[in-house]
Amino acid sequence: MITFYWYPKCSTCRNAKRWLEEHEIPFEAIDMVATPPQPEQLLAWINSSDAPLTRFFNTSGMKYRELQLKEKVPTMTAQDAADVLATDGMLIKRPLLVSGDRFLINGFKENEYEGVLLESWKRNA
Repeated sequence: MITFYWYPKCSTCRNAKRWLEEHEIPFEAIDMVATPPQPEQLLAWINSSDAPLTRFFNTSGMKYRELQLKEKVPTMTAQDAADVLATDGMLIKRPLLVSGDRFLINGFKENEYEGVLLESWKRNA
């Protein structure tokens, strides 16, 4: 089962959700503001990725600016980042899609969804 962390008021998230529905890919939708991922899960994703920590943050969000994270994130440890991200779903880059041990946190890019989801879904269907 695919887990889809989203913010319902976000147009990018709504586009990603629509894409999943149009491709008849079953998923569990979780409002990331109401129920952000736990620090342990965020840390696992961070540690399994070669992406910089900033990729996990919603760098255009008001909360990111309010907390002055632009200056802080470059010196954070992975654990520090996971702890901060888990405090507020608005800090997390969205949507966040998890399929098994793979995840996408680059926002919604149709070609990436097709590459990761359609192929893995077809293999597991």
